[in-house]
Amino acid sequence: MYQLYSLALALGFVLALPYFLWKGRSTGKYFRTFRDRMGASPYPARAAGERCVWVHAVSVGEVLAARPLVAALKERLPGWRVFLSTTTITGNAVAARSVAADGLFYAPFDWPRPVRAALAALDPTLLVLMEREIWPNLIHEAHRRGARVAVVNGRLSERSSSRYRLVGVFLRRVLGEVHLFLMQAPPHAERILDLGARASRVQVTGNLKFDAAEAPPPSEALQSRFGPSARGHRPLFVAGSTTSGEEELVLAAFRIVLGRVPEAALLLVPRHPERFELVPPLVASRGLRCLRRSALEPGGWRDEEVVLLDTLGELASLYALADVVFVGGSLVPSGGHNILEPAAAGRPVIVGPHMENFQEIADQFRAAGALVQVADARELGEEVGALLLDPSRRRELGGRGRRLVEDNRGAVRRTVDALVALVA
Repeated sequence: MYQLYSLALALGFVLALPYFLWKGRSTGKYFRTFRDRMGASPYPARAAGERCVWVHAVSVGEVLAARPLVAALKERLPGWRVFLSTTTITGNAVAARSVAADGLFYAPFDWPRPVRAALAALDPTLLVLMEREIWPNLIHEAHRRGARVAVVNGRLSERSSSRYRLVGVFLRRVLGEVHLFLMQAPPHAERILDLGARASRVQVTGNLKFDAAEAPPPSEALQSRFGPSARGHRPLFVAGSTTSGEEELVLAAFRIVLGRVPEAALLLVPRHPERFELVPPLVASRGLRCLRRSALEPGGWRDEEVVLLDTLGELASLYALADVVFVGGSLVPSGGHNILEPAAAGRPVIVGPHMENFQEIADQFRAAGALVQVADARELGEEVGALLLDPSRRRELGGRGRRLVEDNRGAVRRTVDALVALVA
């Protein structure tokens, strides 16, 4: 059955190759890591007899959730080494800057030979897969070598669960080789049980992203370019983590905002670096000027100018300087992105209708009156404009969000307790 899975994976790769060649033609992002992911990655060195944990976090969201987990594992397992793998280049870049792992590398493709090469190099005692990274060959080969396998911060949407049911017999066998499922909330636990996980191996430990949510103070460089005085005390609307097809909608909303608050400023932050080059023409087509963050000098803001954040690692700090935040991936059907960082900064948060990937968090915030959810670009523009004109409502929404983040911390401790017990 595993051979059939590997064959299907290889066939899918071959069929998808022309698409990825075309999509990555300008940046080469899909091929920069190809050799590494085929098993030739420069894996971190491990001393003989030394025990280690391999944590896999696919991209930025999972990397940020893994950050406090890695630190806590190193504290609770002295003498062990904790290695981190990612799949995306952006996730790898964020991990290199912000996660105190003992080594960082790109995860192998889920074929037997690359997986075995990685496992032979690292020989982990514990393999930790973040959220929903259920890779059959990786799990199977790690289990065969005697490693403990855990899914951490587990989440499983209804849509994903329905897809997994199509391979129910095979998946049940894969899940049987996972020793521990630490899920974010009861609905996720129920779905993984429904797919065949053993009840004795499933726990609800909460969402690590509440513990990971930080509001780092902006640096002097950011203050000098984005602080209130730097932008002429104009109210700042930040649209963070926008995805394909969404920048156009945000710009349409910003036109509505300017009709109510002519002095408003927009900071537009695409989710993926490859979109940086696509945004300036979109801005120009709306009759606005676009200035890149990389070219922004102190005091460089102008009227009716959109600033594009074309750097990595600064968004979390910039949330603290915003007056209103829209979190992207939610006006288009992409499942939404993490709202906890702007909430931790005490900023009022707006999202669109598509928050499936963070449904429980969105439901919590909405129930607490700490989130504004809109249906389309027109409503987004109206809500941003209304909030910019109402400082007391902004403070109220932001305060509720910050309290909700603080009240839900503690998942890291519960997760590490369970993992330490697993390898004791």
